[in-house]
Amino acid sequence: MDSNTQRELYQQMVMIRTYEETILREYHADKKPVFDIGAGLIPGEMHLAAGQEPVAAGVCAHATEGDSVTATHRPHHFALAHGVEINAMTAEIFGRVDGLGRGRGGHMHLFDPKAKFSCSGIIGEGLPVAAGQALAMKRRGTNNVAIAVAGEGAANQGAFHESLNLAALWKLPVIFVVEDNDWGISVPRSQSTSVPSNAVRAAAYGIPGVRVEDNAVESVYEEAGKAFERARNGGGPSLLEVSTLRLWGHFEGDAQGYRSDLEGVPGRDPIPTYEQTLRDARVIDDSFVEQTRSEAVKRVEAAVEFAKSSPEPDPSTAGDYVFA
Repeated sequence: MDSNTQRELYQQMVMIRTYEETILREYHADKKPVFDIGAGLIPGEMHLAAGQEPVAAGVCAHATEGDSVTATHRPHHFALAHGVEINAMTAEIFGRVDGLGRGRGGHMHLFDPKAKFSCSGIIGEGLPVAAGQALAMKRRGTNNVAIAVAGEGAANQGAFHESLNLAALWKLPVIFVVEDNDWGISVPRSQSTSVPSNAVRAAAYGIPGVRVEDNAVESVYEEAGKAFERARNGGGPSLLEVSTLRLWGHFEGDAQGYRSDLEGVPGRDPIPTYEQTLRDARVIDDSFVEQTRSEAVKRVEAAVEFAKSSPEPDPSTAGDYVFA
C-alpha cells in the first residue's frame, strides 16, 4: 500500500472518531442531572460507531461514484466514509429542517439519494435492498457495486440468507459486510450463532467469504479490494466479516453491565494503534497528526453549528411527506 493511501485511511478514521465524539458530547450535554433519552437537542436513541472506523474506512476507500451503501442503525462511520454531506447529515441527527430527511428521520434513518446511502433501525433491512440495487446496476450495464452492511447478529436473520442466495444465483455485484463487534445488544456471538465466523456461511451459497480478525484498516482495505474487483468484473457477490470493536455502549445510556471486557477495551482502540504503525514507518509525524485532528475538529464543529442554526420543523407540517 502506498503512503498516500495510508494517510487517507488514517485521516478518514480520525474524521469519523471526531464526529462520534462530538455527537456524544452534544447528545449528553442537556440530559443531566438525570439521563432522559427523550430530552435535549438530540432526543431519542443514539448508536455510535467508535472503534469500528477501520471497517468503513477500509471498505469505502474502494467505492466510486454510483456505488451504493445500505448501513445499519449504527451508521455514521459508513455515511461519512461514503461521502454523505456532513451538514445535512448533522442537521438530520438534530431533527432540523435542513436535514437529509427534513428532520423527520433522525440518526437511524439517514437517506441521501445523491450519495446513494441509506440506513435503517430494522435489523437486516439493508441486505435485500442492496441486492435490488445490485440487480439494477447489472441490468443497466454499469460496473457499480452495492455494499450491504450488517452486524453479526443480523446474520441470523432470514433476510441475510435470502439476500446471499439470490445475489449468488444471479451473480449480482454486491458486497455483504458483517461488522462483528462481539455483542448483539447484550448477547455475545457465542450464545446466538452456531458458527465461530459468519464468513464460513458464504460457502453455502458458493461465494467467497473471508474474516478479518485484527480490526486493522489495511487488512480490511486489502480484502475489500478483492471483493470490489470481483463484483466489478462480473464475478458476483462476496462476504466480508470484520472482527471489530464497539468502544462504547450499544446505545448511549447503556450501562453495559453484561460486558466483562470493558477494562481492556481502550487498549484495543484501532486509531492509536494505526497511528503508531504509520509513525514507526515514518509515513506521518507530529505535524501531520495535529493537522489531521485540527481539520477534523473544524469541519465537525462547523456541521454542528449548521445543525443548531437550522430551524426545527413546524408542528403544522407533521402530516407532510406522509402517505395514507
